[in-house]
Amino acid sequence: MVQTRQWLLANKPTDLPELDGPNATFKLTTTDLPGAKDDEVLVKALYLSNDPAQRGWISRDIKPERLYTQPVKEGTAMHARALCEIVESKSQRYKKGDWCLASTGWSEYAVVPANQVQPAPELPGGMSRTHYLGALGFTGLTAWFGLTEVAKITKDDIVVVSGAAGATGSMCVQIAKKIVGCKKVIGFAGSEGKCKYVEKIGADVCLNYKNSSFARDVEKATPGPDGFATVFFDNVGGEQLDLMLTRMARDGRIAACGAISAYNTAPERTTGLKNWFEVITMRLHISGFIVLDYISQFPKAREVFTQALKEGKLQIDEGEHIVNGGFDDIPKIWMQLFSGRNIGKLVTALQ
Repeated sequence: MVQTRQWLLANKPTDLPELDGPNATFKLTTTDLPGAKDDEVLVKALYLSNDPAQRGWISRDIKPERLYTQPVKEGTAMHARALCEIVESKSQRYKKGDWCLASTGWSEYAVVPANQVQPAPELPGGMSRTHYLGALGFTGLTAWFGLTEVAKITKDDIVVVSGAAGATGSMCVQIAKKIVGCKKVIGFAGSEGKCKYVEKIGADVCLNYKNSSFARDVEKATPGPDGFATVFFDNVGGEQLDLMLTRMARDGRIAACGAISAYNTAPERTTGLKNWFEVITMRLHISGFIVLDYISQFPKAREVFTQALKEGKLQIDEGEHIVNGGFDDIPKIWMQLFSGRNIGKLVTALQ
């Protein structure tokens, strides 16, 4: 038996999660875990993945039948994937000391079925294994399938990416420009520094959505009719999506990946789209998707990424923000996702 600390979901939020007080969203506790049984492994979480989607899993208003995964129940550990070390193995697939990826939740230790664990071998060139949580994991795969399978981009496309400095957005920019070779790639980000980063990794131009001139800047970057955007990869929703409906070419494709602009806003305070008629007049195609829809194609996509890394078409070291903290700091670090501080993938290192 192993004793482990866990962060439990104490109160489902409707607005921004609270870290303190009687209505705190999370609660730290200590519990006992049973030892690993046959075909199970006991793992220790070393690095935690922080993802905006996790906010949707704890929403008070979410209906389980409308979600693609089981929502987090109050009184249970917050869900998360982690890069782990195996400390005990009852499986022939793994041995003690192996690195792996597992869904541990916000828990120091977890017992996981061996068939639900993925190996995390050393990466070439001394790259950090933490990239398995980001560019080489679900984050990068989301960008790849959203662009290639949902939006079906080609080199002739003009692609716009919202949240372009984020974990998924920064991969989208590089995939569109450097791997597929799209004609023009435009990013949206929330600061001049982030915009410079997005342009550095491949965007032809990146626009700061916090500038008062943003709407005019978008219009200038997508002059119609030949310069209208043909593809929009949307991580944000809200006003940025509404604006882009007016800048899409006829038969334009929109890959709806996220809606971070509304994750921490109660439904009654969210605003609807004003430009929906553009969907009709311009015959737009809007498709929502979840990366798990393409799980059978993951190996092939990873081969593409590996080759792109060898050819220097992907820059992933700068697209990762690792925060060293203790177990007590997990919720506070996770909340940085919604403050706009980080560039690229946000990872918590449990030191």
